[in-house]
Amino acid sequence: MEKKKRFAVLLCAEDSDYVKKKYGGYFGVFVSMLGEEGESWDVYRVSLGEFPEDGEIDGYDGFVVTGSCHDAHSNDSWICKLVNLLKRLDSMQKKVLGICFGHQILSRALGGKTGRAANGWDIGLRTVDLLPSKSLSSLQIPSLLTVIECHRDEVWELPPSAEVVARSKKTGVEMFKCGDHIMGIQGHPEYTKDILIHLIDRLLQRNLIQDCHAAEAKATMEACEPDQEPWKKLCKDFLKA
Repeated sequence: MEKKKRFAVLLCAEDSDYVKKKYGGYFGVFVSMLGEEGESWDVYRVSLGEFPEDGEIDGYDGFVVTGSCHDAHSNDSWICKLVNLLKRLDSMQKKVLGICFGHQILSRALGGKTGRAANGWDIGLRTVDLLPSKSLSSLQIPSLLTVIECHRDEVWELPPSAEVVARSKKTGVEMFKCGDHIMGIQGHPEYTKDILIHLIDRLLQRNLIQDCHAAEAKATMEACEPDQEPWKKLCKDFLKA
């Protein structure tokens, strides 16, 4: 009998009331995108100090590191602990998929550099250009994909062992891979438009973005749809291959 695959979401964000009510929190959003029948999915709320025990790590086939309102380049105690965990997962050749903050913290853990984006906030729908890559060519997905973005930080410098696999006009490192076990995505393939609209309103309330940012982001979402299915295929194929 085939062993049941086990995955863990390392949750770096606090759930909004809206996402909790509609999707069962961000954990629910990720499981709905990536989960399949017969798998086991757990969540560790790492931003609240909840980490897997040393003896638990080897039991997982893969990990997903989520987005966050925190800075991947800061030295909060849980962020430093997460960096050390990611270094360990890399040394164990565990599959790790990093999204937004997760993408940036993965880069940092493996020797790259992150910080504030030179071009400021990137919010809304963005077209990403997938570069020719052996690891993606077998998937038969379009080389241009739209994805929902919501970030003001970015990867400045890649880890020594990494390759860029996607870029956009606004961000030089939209995706990177290290070997077959590490992949970071700057955008949010798991987001739906309604999640982003509620997030934009929260950012406005906290004075983190200006009205012009919000209006511009909402306008991009009226123009087209995110390519959710190709992103889902790309993420699932990476995590479970």
